[in-house]
Amino acid sequence: MTESPASTPDAEASSGRVPADVASGENEGGLARGLHNRHLQLIAIGGAIGTGLFFGSGQTIHLVGPAILLVYGLIGFILFLVMRQLGELLLSNLHYKTFGDIAKDQIGPWAGFMVAWNYWLSWVIGCVADLVAITAYVQYFWPEVPVWLPAVATALGLILLNLQPVRAFGETEFWFAIIKIVTILALIVVGIILVATGFRNPAGQEAQVAHLWNHGGFFPTGFHGFLMGFQLAIFSFIGVELVGTTAAETENPHRNLPRAVNSIVLRIAIFYIGSLAVIMMVTPWDSIDPAQSPFITMFGNVGFAGAAFVVNLVVLTSAASSANSGVYSATRMAYGLAKDGHAPRWLRFASSRGVPRNAVFFTTVFLFASVPVLLAGDALTQAFTMVSSLCSAYILFTWGTIVVSYILYHRRHPTHHEASRFRVPFPKVTPWISLAFFAFIACCLALSPDTRVALYVSPVWFGFMAVMWQVVKRRLISQDRPLTAEIPTVTAEQIRKQFSEHLD
Repeated sequence: MTESPASTPDAEASSGRVPADVASGENEGGLARGLHNRHLQLIAIGGAIGTGLFFGSGQTIHLVGPAILLVYGLIGFILFLVMRQLGELLLSNLHYKTFGDIAKDQIGPWAGFMVAWNYWLSWVIGCVADLVAITAYVQYFWPEVPVWLPAVATALGLILLNLQPVRAFGETEFWFAIIKIVTILALIVVGIILVATGFRNPAGQEAQVAHLWNHGGFFPTGFHGFLMGFQLAIFSFIGVELVGTTAAETENPHRNLPRAVNSIVLRIAIFYIGSLAVIMMVTPWDSIDPAQSPFITMFGNVGFAGAAFVVNLVVLTSAASSANSGVYSATRMAYGLAKDGHAPRWLRFASSRGVPRNAVFFTTVFLFASVPVLLAGDALTQAFTMVSSLCSAYILFTWGTIVVSYILYHRRHPTHHEASRFRVPFPKVTPWISLAFFAFIACCLALSPDTRVALYVSPVWFGFMAVMWQVVKRRLISQDRPLTAEIPTVTAEQIRKQFSEHLD
């Protein structure tokens, strides 16, 4: 038995046959398409606005200066191209449910195994970090609270929420995203008013656009500082790919997914570049406290005494949103792995309401690892740095796999690309630009000792997965089972028909 991309005959797809695991009823109904357009659009916004924008942007500005606008712009543009590639892949075959499905079909079963488990671990680590952050924010409001209590309470809340139908997840993320949007838009409006009226901050500095280049230039910390900005800024974008994970449970993906992906550039321009530009216009970059959220400084400058309270509340909800998204994504990956035979069989159970219940319990058990991290005390800062750099290294692998999958898809199925009404621009060049940029980010991670650790640890993890794949592969072969669950094929004519039915 050889490792070839998973596929089925065209006749099987056209006849409407479903994979054997679904037909047998062992998955108890599968996932349900319970997300509406408003859910997907707000999930796309929430995924593109990370906690780092509110909490860590002060440190990034201090390190890079006004050039941070270019850093965020470049990262946002490249990720927009990656999401366009992901969007075309997902709409080329609606049987794709996760990145793992795409990777195993285009690259091979081993790739589906590795990218799915890697993405699962990325979100588990990210969720642990979010729970630790939530504890810090809760202690702002309630200093006497035991360090373990907020993490445990949040973990239990995430379990209950993710045991509900997917629409509950969509509603929660919808309102979390609304809070982020209102806060950022309020900051931009206030900042524009301050610049227009020549407001002077408590230090006597007048708000003006010229602050973006009058304090040491646009690149005040030099080329090295500019490069260091990428390793910090990339953290804020983890989760932008969530729009691809939710596509399997979204109504009318042919209409709603392109809308969500195409708006990424505008959202990054407004929420990242717009907000940070306004902040540095009101207060010069070299006067911003790196230890404090610049959002707090901004609102505090206009005499808003409750700025610290409100911004900390917003960051608290942002961290909760990130953890909720992480549990959702990780459980869907675990569910898909079980259906492929790459994880324990009991994880493939989905309730009659379309909830992968066992995968939820399996994933959320690991969230309680936040308790010993919190009890580590002085090691907390180092743990945060390690978690952030690991998440960045692992997410680069996920994004890179999407790009490689697209390269192979475009080579093998040029007629599918032509039939799609959501085509990637310059498809022979765009993927290679994306991969080159990811290699550049990896080099940036190597510049700092704090983030360099991730580059040392990552090979160990990927080596472990390679060994585990050989174990899983031999087990499947010995049981005379396929290396992965089959994905029905789709013809170019079917792609044209689907777009016509849902868009015309």
